[in-house]
Amino acid sequence: MSPPPVVAAVDGSDDSLRALDWALDAARRRRAPLRVVHVRQYAAWAQPDVLVAGPPEGGDEVLDQARGHVEGRTDRTDVEYVGLDGLPGALLPELGSAAQLLVLGSRGRGGFASLLLGSNGLAVARDAECPVVVVPRPGREVHGENPGGPGPRVVVGLHVDSPGEATLAFAFGEAARRGARLQAVAAYPWPARTWVAPGEFAPPVIEQQAVESEMRKLAEGFLAPHRARHPEVRAEAYVAPGDAAGHLVAASKDADLVVVGRHRRRLLAPARMMGSVTQAVLLHAASPVAVVPPSPPEE
Repeated sequence: MSPPPVVAAVDGSDDSLRALDWALDAARRRRAPLRVVHVRQYAAWAQPDVLVAGPPEGGDEVLDQARGHVEGRTDRTDVEYVGLDGLPGALLPELGSAAQLLVLGSRGRGGFASLLLGSNGLAVARDAECPVVVVPRPGREVHGENPGGPGPRVVVGLHVDSPGEATLAFAFGEAARRGARLQAVAAYPWPARTWVAPGEFAPPVIEQQAVESEMRKLAEGFLAPHRARHPEVRAEAYVAPGDAAGHLVAASKDADLVVVGRHRRRLLAPARMMGSVTQAVLLHAASPVAVVPPSPPEE
């Protein structure tokens, strides 16, 4: 039985061709088939220069371009080309139910040139049932200290208050496939503030060293079972004060991949959400970003 495919969304843009390259490499590493999908957005009432007036006749130029792009580079990877008609932001997330990975570019052919991430990328990363990888445009500049070091590296965000087991499992698996080391970034707020009265804060009664030591102990505990399952992966915890998104974006420089989680649905917030850290990383990271949905709740 063939494993679920890696799905690459294409629209003829340079961004989607970069995503196609990433998806082809991912399919090879997983020994999985590659499914190249073009969602043809059209509406009969739209202006011709805004949307295509109807389904194309006599073929699909975008899929033809994709075939030519990967021709001769597929090796033993099975490649399927699929054309769909409708709204990409609605149809692409549905493909995640039958895929092990969904890959797309940070921006497509539409939208404003100033946008760092298109609306379809946000919708797919938020709604798909499988992990979604968004491949950014080259040349993004990131600022801040980069603790990465040389060699292949996968970065994962670790929230010690609510660690995402699915996120860690995906990151370890990706590091193993790539022969990369894993860098788990755990940030904590500092200076700690104690609320006393409106507008007043008491100075911290604990030392920063003690907070960092406790954070590191928690992080190592969450990494331990995944290290046991992947002894070939060298994993290290990077614990630092400050904003988690800022540390993850800084660590994205020269990284193979940054892995972040998506919020689990809650009783008072039943809609799918990504969270501010995940959105910030998608917008600003220099490397491809994988957004991993939470594990289904146990019965």
